[in-house]
Amino acid sequence: MSGDERHVFATVPFTRLIGLRREFSEAGRARFVLEPKPELENMVGTTHGGVMATLLDVAMASAAVSQRDFRMTAVTLDMNCQFLRPGRGRLVADGEVLAVDADTAMCRASVSDPDGVVLAQSHGSFRYVVRR
Repeated sequence: MSGDERHVFATVPFTRLIGLRREFSEAGRARFVLEPKPELENMVGTTHGGVMATLLDVAMASAAVSQRDFRMTAVTLDMNCQFLRPGRGRLVADGEVLAVDADTAMCRASVSDPDGVVLAQSHGSFRYVVRR
């Protein structure tokens, strides 16, 4: 494997746009961090729910891809989100693979605040596909 496979995430324009930073992605687990930005807030001054859903989705997909040592990518088949508390400040998204078969990974993720309080959580399924 060339060194590029593990760093393909950094080339995704949308994640760069929102400022999402990967801390790690390995062995079926992943962590991402998002620093607060006014452009990502909703009308009540908290992180927009769509941004929270993106964090959950990216953390799960990255965990799934790391399970396959970055040889394939993963696309979201479905995901169920629960928004528990408003997001403020620095957000940390943790994802992990729960089960995997030939072409699908079942994952879960959570988004927490700097104190470790869970703000949102999700379960999802992801299909492995060959990366272009």
